[in-house]
Amino acid sequence: MELALPQMNFLTIMPETVLSVVAMALLLVNVLVKSKEKAYLGYLSLAGLVGALFTIPWGQKISGFEEMVLQDNFSSFFSVIFILCAVMTILICDGYFKKEGCNHGELYPLILFATVGMMFMAKATDLMTVFLGLEILSVALYVLAGFNRDNVKSNEAGLKYFLLGAFSTGFLLYGMALIYGATGTTKIAKIALAAQNGAVSGNMMFLVGMLLMATGFSFKIAAAPFHMWTPDVYEGAPTPITAFMSAGPKAAGFAAFLRVFIIALPSLTVQWSDLLWILAVLTMTTGNIIALSQDNIKRMLAYSSIAHAGYALVGFTAHNASGVSGILFYLLSYTFMNIGAFAIITIIGKKGEANNNVQDYAGLGVKRPVLALCLAIFLFSLAGIPPTAGFIGKFYLFAGAVQQGYIWLAIIGVLNSAASVYYYLRVMVYMYMKTPEEDFNWVKLTPAVALCIIIAVAGVLIPGIIPNSVLNLAAISLP
Repeated sequence: MELALPQMNFLTIMPETVLSVVAMALLLVNVLVKSKEKAYLGYLSLAGLVGALFTIPWGQKISGFEEMVLQDNFSSFFSVIFILCAVMTILICDGYFKKEGCNHGELYPLILFATVGMMFMAKATDLMTVFLGLEILSVALYVLAGFNRDNVKSNEAGLKYFLLGAFSTGFLLYGMALIYGATGTTKIAKIALAAQNGAVSGNMMFLVGMLLMATGFSFKIAAAPFHMWTPDVYEGAPTPITAFMSAGPKAAGFAAFLRVFIIALPSLTVQWSDLLWILAVLTMTTGNIIALSQDNIKRMLAYSSIAHAGYALVGFTAHNASGVSGILFYLLSYTFMNIGAFAIITIIGKKGEANNNVQDYAGLGVKRPVLALCLAIFLFSLAGIPPTAGFIGKFYLFAGAVQQGYIWLAIIGVLNSAASVYYYLRVMVYMYMKTPEEDFNWVKLTPAVALCIIIAVAGVLIPGIIPNSVLNLAAISLP
């Protein structure tokens, strides 16, 4: 009797393999190097990420591991987002964690493992692969959120994220179990086939499974009313980790959400479009209204992050070419503008993050004009003001909704975007129109942080002025 070996194609997971090998090597190197030399681990991590970037194929559709993963343009586009997110985060990590006195070597392998988990979520064509990628990502994030062990807020952030993350994962896994029970498979393509053949039409188990999976994914992207963990975790986590969590995992959640719902559940399009319509309105409105009253800039950006998830859900609700390509463009742009903003917050902040209130930025435009200008660019992009990438992204998201007939949803989105201008401009008012209370002499712009800010500014302005290349790439990367 011959033993049938599973079909494997390691080309489909080459970037993940590179990052996993580098991360495990770093764990060994960490034991051998002195604490003063931990910065070298960051450089090695960056080398691993750049190496993984060059292993991402374009224009190919390669299936592997018994059709559990699929390397296509969709997964490649998201893999680039994840790698950019990790690179920019690592660039701002060393100076911050040295300042806080917790520059432990495990930091960089954890970021790499989280990136591996995000990549698996983007290329998953089986519900079990989605779950595997989600758990790899989540376990690393739980540790990263509580990485500053001497800080009570960081410990609280790690514990809250762990408890609520485990709770939401239960919803997701139970939903997957019900989908499997209704269709007899966990493969996304076969679930779609069962739905198209009418095998599960009117099946309550299938419908409830969809709702539970939507709940699990909504938690991961911080959509209201499943957003309650976000402000506390974002405020308590170390600032570079907050930057990482605000961009990469959100994009990974959308990647899996899009792949599963658009490909596997087209028979329930009417139901999940109505559900997403409600989620989009709730998420945009909740995030923006609460952000208006926030003084802590990390909490303000946390609620802003919730609102931005709502904008992306507008495109998801439309689920047409313009809306979905708009989501891809917007998530890439959001990575640049949000991590760029957090990079500046990282170097402006004092030890213990004692001056993270909006009022603490008074006079920054006078004392540190270049940093203030860069922060203003990022805030303008977050507000969706031209000529930034944030404006182009919102335009295509709302245009997709209008094309699909969701005119009121687009109007609500535009009104929410207009409301958000207030709390972004409030920061600029303090930077440029208030008397300086500090001389900001503790601010040290290291070459690594400067490189991160330059990358972020370029990523915000270039696609905002000449967006066609990125938009065309997003258009050929639909799931």
